[in-house]
Amino acid sequence: MMLHTAHQNDGMLEKQAELAFLMGKHVREDGIHETKIPKLKFIRNAQPTVPIHLVHQPALCIIAQGKKIVMLGEESYSYDPSDYLVISVDLPLSGQVIEASPEAPYLCLLLELDLSLVLDVMKESELSMTKSKESLRGLYISKTGETLLDAVVRLVRLLDSPQDMKVLAPMVAREIMYRILNGSQGELLKQIAMTGSNTNRVAAVIQQLKKDYDKPLRIEELAAFANMSSASLHRHFREVTAMSPLQYQKQIRLQEARRLLLSESADAAEVGFRVGYESPSQFSREYSRQFGLPPISDMKRLRLLPSQQSV
Repeated sequence: MMLHTAHQNDGMLEKQAELAFLMGKHVREDGIHETKIPKLKFIRNAQPTVPIHLVHQPALCIIAQGKKIVMLGEESYSYDPSDYLVISVDLPLSGQVIEASPEAPYLCLLLELDLSLVLDVMKESELSMTKSKESLRGLYISKTGETLLDAVVRLVRLLDSPQDMKVLAPMVAREIMYRILNGSQGELLKQIAMTGSNTNRVAAVIQQLKKDYDKPLRIEELAAFANMSSASLHRHFREVTAMSPLQYQKQIRLQEARRLLLSESADAAEVGFRVGYESPSQFSREYSRQFGLPPISDMKRLRLLPSQQSV
């Protein structure tokens, strides 16, 4: 048994090293890098970063080299090459690279999740389709098994085989999804994908909040939209996102305000009104609480930092 475990560990280390090598060939500079495989991106950082705030879309994230901390509300998640991170719904997160250097840069693979593909794989593999009465957190970290890592490495290898990529990449992506669904916490993705589950209803409310983030929040209307009572919506929403609908809306507003301030020449008061705040002082106060500095000071700081877009 001990020999078998040692052999498995050696195999994992070899695959982690190969993944880092393959990614390093394709990304020589820091930042977010698109690849020729749809929905697949590489992230590189040659040094630790400050916390990066964003609303993250559903994705699988696997670190090939380095270490990161992700914050969801008051919850902290740390992961490294032995883990994978799954984000199943749009979540306001902050991420900070805590282990990276020019000699061994942080390297992370991001594969955007397509929930229609999740459902297809569930049906094809005849996985359980039972709807749970409970909702599950929209983010989790699990240990990366050898079969999942092997599939991820094979997907990245295809970048060096353009003649095979078009046919084989979708097949390997399906295998990766199958491995995640069969993982220790795969039930989360199953519940998100199944129409009518409480987790799926919360996901629909999240999309509605993102669409109408600048409008007054009416919990009764959101509850009716989700076919839930107000109390039930509050409970399930918090279970999925670690925050209330109002707190989620505030996060979306502040993230959008920050984006507008960076991309346009509008002043802080105008941006505050555009994202739904009625009081400039309230906007400035909540912005400072979220990002650590008032809007103008935060803009000066951000313009000196390299662009970041992912946890």
